[in-house]
Amino acid sequence: MSDSGNFDFESPDPAQAAAGVPTQPPAGMPNDLPAGMPATAEPAMAPPAAPAAPTAGPPSLGGPAPLGSTVDFAAYCRNAFKIYGEGDTEVRALNDVTVGFETGKFTSIMGPSGSGKSTLMQCMAGLDSLSAGQTYVGSVELGSLKDKELTMLRRSQIGFIFQAFNLIPTLSAQENITLPLDLAGATPDQQWLDQVIQTVGLADRMGHRPNELSGGQQQRVAVARALASRPDIIFGDEPTGNLDSKTGAEILEFMQRAVREFHQTIVMVTHDPVSASYSDRVLFLADGAIVDEMINPTADSVFDKMRHLGD
Repeated sequence: MSDSGNFDFESPDPAQAAAGVPTQPPAGMPNDLPAGMPATAEPAMAPPAAPAAPTAGPPSLGGPAPLGSTVDFAAYCRNAFKIYGEGDTEVRALNDVTVGFETGKFTSIMGPSGSGKSTLMQCMAGLDSLSAGQTYVGSVELGSLKDKELTMLRRSQIGFIFQAFNLIPTLSAQENITLPLDLAGATPDQQWLDQVIQTVGLADRMGHRPNELSGGQQQRVAVARALASRPDIIFGDEPTGNLDSKTGAEILEFMQRAVREFHQTIVMVTHDPVSASYSDRVLFLADGAIVDEMINPTADSVFDKMRHLGD
């Protein structure tokens, strides 16, 4: 496995993976996986099997590290397939994806339209389910959860930042920020909440409703909402897509600060090389598979990679 979180093993034949044939790890990789990590992909379109109870693992996970890795992952997936249709109409939105998102890092996911980047984020965040494979947030395998359990996990362990802000128009900025905590019946950590609000620069706007805020201010509220519960990981779907370049840069700078100063973990889907340059790492997808990655990206290097992707 590379230090950046990808697991370097030979991908199985798609037909074998769909049939549940065991995937063999590369030379030097132990055959005995950590407890709780199933060794095979389930048949296509079948729900992932519930893993055994996790045992020892990195402190931040509280469970097994992927493939014996010592890296702390806030979330990871193994042999992830998302398949639509059958036979001649089959489309593999995700095709045997195995990747981890390291705790305290900012990762961008990029790729052409239809590459699977949004599907990967949605499955990692528990907003959609896999056809086969496993997805973990911390030590919890999402496929093993019932609907109510998954809802509770999303409220307590996952934060979301959407392109369209998704604020409740009848609530104030303050009420929007604390809404996930209120729904979960949790009491906000006031010191932390004050720090987040101060950091996003909205202390004097907390009583305003969304229609009284600019687009940039609304997205700041959305970012603060995602941070308020101190989630294990935050997923952003084109979070600056509706903002002008100056306001977008301010949001990205704050997200970058959240990672560096608050040790937050952020995964962002974007099409913009400039936005991706704020992250620590960029994953490139094509045809439902991870085809490359870049550490410490620049806007120019990302643009060049995207220009040649698929060549």
